[in-house]
Amino acid sequence: MEFQKLGLLTHNAELSWGGFTIFGTLRGNKVRLVNIRGEEVHHWDLPGPMGGLAYLLPGGRLLTSVMIPSECPLTTARGGRIIEMSWDGEILWEYTDDAQHHDFRRLDDGNTIYIGWRALPDEFAARIPGGVPGTEVEGKIYEDYFRIISPEGETVWEWSTASLDPEKYPIADGIDRGEFGHANTVCPLPDGNFMISFRNLDTMAVLSRMESRLIWEKRDEKWGRPHDPQPVLDGNRILFFANGSYDKPKPQRSAVIELDAETGDEVWRWEAGIPWNFYSHVMGSVQRLPNGNTLVCESVNGRIFEVHRESLEIVWDFINSDFCTHLPGARDPSNLIFRAYRYSGDSPELAGFDAD
Repeated sequence: MEFQKLGLLTHNAELSWGGFTIFGTLRGNKVRLVNIRGEEVHHWDLPGPMGGLAYLLPGGRLLTSVMIPSECPLTTARGGRIIEMSWDGEILWEYTDDAQHHDFRRLDDGNTIYIGWRALPDEFAARIPGGVPGTEVEGKIYEDYFRIISPEGETVWEWSTASLDPEKYPIADGIDRGEFGHANTVCPLPDGNFMISFRNLDTMAVLSRMESRLIWEKRDEKWGRPHDPQPVLDGNRILFFANGSYDKPKPQRSAVIELDAETGDEVWRWEAGIPWNFYSHVMGSVQRLPNGNTLVCESVNGRIFEVHRESLEIVWDFINSDFCTHLPGARDPSNLIFRAYRYSGDSPELAGFDAD
């Protein structure tokens, strides 16, 4: 990794899948689409600081969120206003919940699912084990709720971590006790269920919509706070970003891991030879591309790169040059990216648009 260079670092045209990559600097005011040469070919101006992710819907429409004022004291990847924009930047649809955070997805039936925060009753919070004592947020622990809304904004389904037996889900060592879960992902599955991830529990799970309960789960502290799990290979495997953020005296390194969905066993892994060449202690995303390569977002460094499936070679490497965000407590501006996605030029999301 060339730490003194921005933009495109590497491109192996023979092994890279190609296409167009979408991303935005967290808390910035633009979402950008770049081609395989790392050149910006389109952007959307947002009506506020970016809340987290942004991705394309068919027809060149953008689904993203912006951060709005909230009475909720939690701020990590919080948005609050989910918006759908046309290719030309017109707001086509929006929904407001000032406690919305991290992930949201448009479902095939036109509804939208998202994650939100809500303070737990004190009696329930007292039953939650683990975490650093005394680190509740203003004396409260917040649950995650997963809510499906109709295009008209009506709630049609909801499930929350208050449905869990708290004694069976201790907060991980070294983590503040402000959140019971800290969900960062809600990925729709072909069968109508959802793959979800709880950073503060080192847990990934499948949430049944019909049964309103977890029907599969795996916890492993060695992942070091996982992010962005998703099905690959017809759902037989799970790909995710393992942050590798440990509270122990060991080299901290991130990895991209693929699990067998039935056994939970690791079947593929990518990590850098030197730990600090690939490490994001928070956030991070992955995407399996049609040719088997994997697109990786190393969030805290504003880096997006593509790994070849067999050779494990980095065949495309890009650093976000948009250092526009001043995060709380940081001395210098940041180019941090929460999540990135890639599309082919003839995909339903880009077909018919001048993206080159």
